[in-house]
Amino acid sequence: MQGFPQTRDLVLVGGGHAHALVLRMWGMRPLPGARLTVINPGPVAPYTGMLPGLIAGHYRRDEIMIDLVPLARFAGARVILDRAVGIDRTRRHVLLEGRGPVAYDIASVDIGIGSGLPDLPGYAAHGISAKPLGAYAEAWEAFVTRALPAPRVVIVGAGVGGVELALASAHRLRGAGVTPQVTLLEREATALPHIGTGARAALMAELIREGVTLLTGATPAKIRAESVTLTDGRELPSDFTLSVAGSRPQGWLADTGLDLHDGFITVGPTLQSSDPAIFAAGDCAHLSHAPRAKAGVFAVREAPVLLHNLRVALAETGTMRRYQPQRDYLKLVSTGRRNAVADKFGLRLTHPLLWRWKDRIDRTFIAKFTSYPAMPVPPLPQPAAAGLAEALGPKPLCGGCGAKVGAEPLASALARLPDTTDPDIVTGPGDDAAVIRRGTGFEVLTTDHLRAFSLDPGIMARITALHAMGDVWAMGATPRAVLAQITLPRLSDRLQAEMLAEIMTMAGATFAEAGAAIIGGHTSIGAELTLGFTVTGEAAQIRRKGGAQPGDAILLTKPLGTGTILAAEMAGTRLPGGLLGDSYAAALASMTTAPLAAARLLAAEARALTDVTGFGLAGHLLEICEASGTAADLRLAALPLLPGAAALASAGVASSLAPANRALLVGRLDAPADRPETALLFDPQTSGGFLACLPAGRAESVLAALHAEGSPASLIGHITDGPPRITAR
Repeated sequence: MQGFPQTRDLVLVGGGHAHALVLRMWGMRPLPGARLTVINPGPVAPYTGMLPGLIAGHYRRDEIMIDLVPLARFAGARVILDRAVGIDRTRRHVLLEGRGPVAYDIASVDIGIGSGLPDLPGYAAHGISAKPLGAYAEAWEAFVTRALPAPRVVIVGAGVGGVELALASAHRLRGAGVTPQVTLLEREATALPHIGTGARAALMAELIREGVTLLTGATPAKIRAESVTLTDGRELPSDFTLSVAGSRPQGWLADTGLDLHDGFITVGPTLQSSDPAIFAAGDCAHLSHAPRAKAGVFAVREAPVLLHNLRVALAETGTMRRYQPQRDYLKLVSTGRRNAVADKFGLRLTHPLLWRWKDRIDRTFIAKFTSYPAMPVPPLPQPAAAGLAEALGPKPLCGGCGAKVGAEPLASALARLPDTTDPDIVTGPGDDAAVIRRGTGFEVLTTDHLRAFSLDPGIMARITALHAMGDVWAMGATPRAVLAQITLPRLSDRLQAEMLAEIMTMAGATFAEAGAAIIGGHTSIGAELTLGFTVTGEAAQIRRKGGAQPGDAILLTKPLGTGTILAAEMAGTRLPGGLLGDSYAAALASMTTAPLAAARLLAAEARALTDVTGFGLAGHLLEICEASGTAADLRLAALPLLPGAAALASAGVASSLAPANRALLVGRLDAPADRPETALLFDPQTSGGFLACLPAGRAESVLAALHAEGSPASLIGHITDGPPRITAR
């Protein structure tokens, strides 16, 4: 959290190249008092310059992607993984597809373009668009994996992008040992209309060399699953149909009321639109003072000007800079194989050395987003009380359930509480929830709060609400009434109202899904965002941790790894061989999934039931064993894990609570020390799954019912005879 109160909202809509560079530069020198938000549909954004190399097989996916999650962490920005669908300029709200609006004082739009053919019959069902790039890259890898013996590819649009991707496709498929048939369609009489004569001749020769068929004056009329029909009646076989035809603006821009040019946001030299509070950059913008073709080089060079002008607009002082794009620039076009063609001054330049030059330029750019400068950490004051360094620890304090007090100090404190003498109080400290007998039924009460691990208050509200209800569900009860306890960071009055409204809207909707309602609460201002909810529920019968019997099947309803992934995200740790943003998005998806069906099914079926939270799977399973007087066998290979969790655990990444969880199991867990799954047994889970023990004969049918409801439940082991301990193999 920043040390100063936040007073202005800057919202970056889209994770394009210009915005990625703005985020990086912002991290080096943030503007005090400004709250920065980036909104993007996915956690990663492709670098366009390396896409043909990915298609050709020269790069891995993780090598060409800008991971927005660690970038946002470095910038001190909240990242919202959602799609913008509009801008309400009157209220100054960015409208999102999957959640409530996000307020802005200043906004910038960098959402790229599309290359689809929405009006072409059959295209929506059977066509692929080169832009946006992420979906194309995934579809292409899936197509290559099919390993068809004679794959047929049709590419619509024979500009530079279409030719580059046709050459890359042919090279990749031929390198896989198959004989491809790649056809390139151009509706005009000449391909490559916007390139010099020398470069055109070189690229045409490359098409011939790679066996790519070029059809000019050819316009598609209909797309089918295995063919493309042209307007002249010809039918071309196609297993993969790609459109690189022109550039299309995103449709929602037409409803913003901004001045547009052919659907693109018109901006002036300061990159401001017709609304001075809204800027635009990259391909979605039209430079009214200096029109240029769509190209990534302009977005990259716009970034410093955009950053400066955004800071001026937020500070309401200073002079804005003007952006003047160059009239021409060197184009390096890859040709599938490790070769490139240069387009400059009309010369014919083609050589493998040009590809190496392009490769170096591209790798230099993407390297800006693979690691970030370490910000200086203030030294400990001297002198200081003994033990201060040890108490601070070597890494950041985790959020979520990773910030929970360890089991041993918690048990020590709870042991000092006096015993209750009220006969209607059924459970005491240490149970998932308190239970009070009410007539023929039971009232279940629990409270939970989370230290924010995300700067997005909306996502924190939903996760905290589900996390709090987990204890009620684990007792077999139905949530009914909720009290909220909210600590906001220091903000201006207006931002306080907006953040509180965002929290309450999301939390209210989450509780309503489960049939509960917020009926009161308390707010305060503190050093950082912390959310808590006290939940009461009702049950005709309650479920306890005790009751498991030898032979019972052990089910887990959500994958493990949230603590490890959140620890990696907070520390800026790279995911070996992958993208941390993908793992973070998967963790968010798991934590925000309401387990309504699992709660209902397991309340009726389980002999012993709890939810997996701060003490990790091993800690909570040991609680079941202690309460039931049994032992447990786990199959490590059967544990469901979030993507990337095992790789991070193997690299030594762990939550700050994991050592305390591990200490709790000393002498009571027999498991191989060198397996990442073993490390994840101690991983604290936020909004984790249910851990249920039920008769083995019912396991298969209950699993089938859970899967039918969309739950990723797994059978992970069995209850056994013996003193309370766990064996994992």
